[in-house]
Amino acid sequence: MKQITIAVIMLFSVSVFAQTNAELKEHYEAYYKQMKKQGDVQGIINAMTHLNLLEPSVERQDTLAYLYLSEGKYMQALNTIGIEKNATDSDMNVEVKALALKNLNQPKLALEHYEILFKRDPNVYLAYEMADMKIQIGDLAGAKSNIEYGLANVKDDMKRAFYETQQPYETSMKAALLCQKGLLTYTENKTANVNAAIKLMNDALEIDPNFNLAKVSRQALESQKAQQAAAAAANKN
Repeated sequence: MKQITIAVIMLFSVSVFAQTNAELKEHYEAYYKQMKKQGDVQGIINAMTHLNLLEPSVERQDTLAYLYLSEGKYMQALNTIGIEKNATDSDMNVEVKALALKNLNQPKLALEHYEILFKRDPNVYLAYEMADMKIQIGDLAGAKSNIEYGLANVKDDMKRAFYETQQPYETSMKAALLCQKGLLTYTENKTANVNAAIKLMNDALEIDPNFNLAKVSRQALESQKAQQAAAAAANKN
C-alpha cells in the first residue's frame, strides 16, 4: 500500500511539473512576443534565455548568441555558444564566433571561424576582413592571397564602411582593397616598397578622392619616403 501511495504521489508531481513547465513556456512565449513588439532587445534576450532553459534548442541558442552580438555583448555571445570549431555549427553560429572574437581583439582565433565561413561561401567582404587580420598577425602571404581574390572578384557597386573618422563613411570596395594592398606592400618591405605602396594609394584615390584612410595612409607613406631620402642624403655627406 505504501508503495502504491508513493507511486501516485510521484505521478502527481510529474503531472504538476509538466503543467508548470507548459504554463511557464506559454508565459515566456507571450513575453517574447511582447518584447519583440516593443523592440526591447534585452527583454527578448531574457525571454529567449528562459525558453531555452525550459526547452533547449540549438537554433534558439544560436539566435540568443546573435542577439548578444548585435548588442555588443561579445563575451556573453561566446559564453552562450563557446568558441570551439564544430563541423555541424550553423552559419549563424560560426559568424557570431568570428565577429565576437574579432571585436575582442583575438584575430588568430577569429580567423579560424572566418576560414570556415569563407570555405562555405567565398566572397569579397570576407576576403577583405581576413586580409586585414592576417596583416595584423604577420601572415602576409595569406593576406596577399585574400586581397588578390578580392580584387579578382570585386564588383563596381560593392561598398565598404569605415569608422576611423568621427563621421562613418562608405567607399568603393575596390578602392578599399587597393588601399589594403598598399598597406600590405609597404609592410612586406618598408624600405624598398614605399613608392609601390604610394602608387596603390593613388589608385585607390582615383576611384574615390574622398577616401580618408587612403589619404591619411598616402601622407604617412610620403612622410616615410621623405625621411628615407633625408637619411640617404645624410649618409652620403
